[in-house]
Amino acid sequence: MSASAAGTAGTAAGIAGTALSAGLERDLLARVVTAQRSWRSPGVSVGVVRDGHLVWSAHVGSARLGTSPAPATDDTQFMIGSVTKTFTALTVMSLRDEGRLSLDDTLETCLPGTRHGRVPLRQMLAHASGLQREPVGNIWESLEAPEREEFLAGVEQAEQVLPGHHAFHYSNLAYGLLGAVVERVTGQEWEHVVRERVLEPLGMTRTGLAPADDRALGYQVDPYAGTASEEPLFTLNATAPLGGLWSSVADMARYAAYVARPDDRVVHPETVEEMCRPIIMTDVDGWSGAYGLGFGMGRRGDRVYVGHGGAMPGFLTGLRVRRADGVGAVVFANATSGALTLGLATDLVEAVVEAEPTLAAAWVPEVEQPALAGLLGLWWAEGSPITFFVRDGEMWSRLSDDEPLSETRYAAEGADRFRAVAGRERGEVLEVVRSADGSVDKLYFATYAVTRAPLSFAELQA
Repeated sequence: MSASAAGTAGTAAGIAGTALSAGLERDLLARVVTAQRSWRSPGVSVGVVRDGHLVWSAHVGSARLGTSPAPATDDTQFMIGSVTKTFTALTVMSLRDEGRLSLDDTLETCLPGTRHGRVPLRQMLAHASGLQREPVGNIWESLEAPEREEFLAGVEQAEQVLPGHHAFHYSNLAYGLLGAVVERVTGQEWEHVVRERVLEPLGMTRTGLAPADDRALGYQVDPYAGTASEEPLFTLNATAPLGGLWSSVADMARYAAYVARPDDRVVHPETVEEMCRPIIMTDVDGWSGAYGLGFGMGRRGDRVYVGHGGAMPGFLTGLRVRRADGVGAVVFANATSGALTLGLATDLVEAVVEAEPTLAAAWVPEVEQPALAGLLGLWWAEGSPITFFVRDGEMWSRLSDDEPLSETRYAAEGADRFRAVAGRERGEVLEVVRSADGSVDKLYFATYAVTRAPLSFAELQA
């Protein structure tokens, strides 16, 4: 449904069964209006996604100022800044899924002769490489970004300011280099590869490096006078992979929906899961933020939200997705500073999840699996209970009813051999040992003996 208020315009494709309640829509609109006024941003545009659809959007203020201020629509393009990095990362991961590169490949493999040849791609994706933050040159003052050869020449003057994986250190330089890696591996320009592998499969027709004539304009607002002046257009050239894309509420809604519920259109679903797992903490003291392979994570209470923020002259962007609930939000502000877009995106997702929580499917009885009959029930390992059970057709184990993180899901690898594929001890092997009569005698999980009775280590040796 659409949202409107004084000086606003909005549209959204509310889908039966996914639409938000009127009360929740009113609450979301109030948050957006309050944010636009407190940020003093000429315009704020937002979209909320649930279960794969853009279910609500709002456009407060103006995308363009002047004698006839023009409000934004769901198709108005804003510069998304560093949210572009997630597209670069997805492109790298799609090449990895095809076997055309490995995350353990170093820059020497992909860009031979560079002085930073020992840096692996995995560390660059996670901002754990220690490479200096920015490309060589004062591009944020001149707003003149280098072309490809100049950029690569500058890399040889750049420093690795920290040891690899020593600490989180945000690096635009690293993502510029990842774009160069994509071009070297494919033999095509970065934008072409991103369009072919990410944008077109997701139907993102309003996303790219060259905005349309009706794009939003970016502004700097004087902190005292409250006046707005138009910012210059920044073309990032060879550094585009770190922040050069333009997009819209409608397109970013498609993207958020994919991140929440991925399929095989771009990468394997398990690849998105891999990208959204923490690799390095961004706030060591608070443990509330982390970074994975191209996506950032933020924790509020027991919930973890994934996404990314973006900043460019005249534009701020926030993308947040709660993957467990299939809910996401994108927030655009056409202001250089002062707009907490990532925080508002998180607020909007949290508001939806709390007001209208995702309902689990009704439970139905499991189909009997005779092959598992001897494995189910209570077992013991290291003097502690471990329960094996069936859920949704698959075998699981649980150490404690009070600790969800103690659960493990298994997949059969052959007769009497299972692999932990999710949860605790993921990757480890569960082996079944049978007696002469074919009954299950004991198990070995990650080499630990698992028995029907609680046995001490001394009794196991007897």
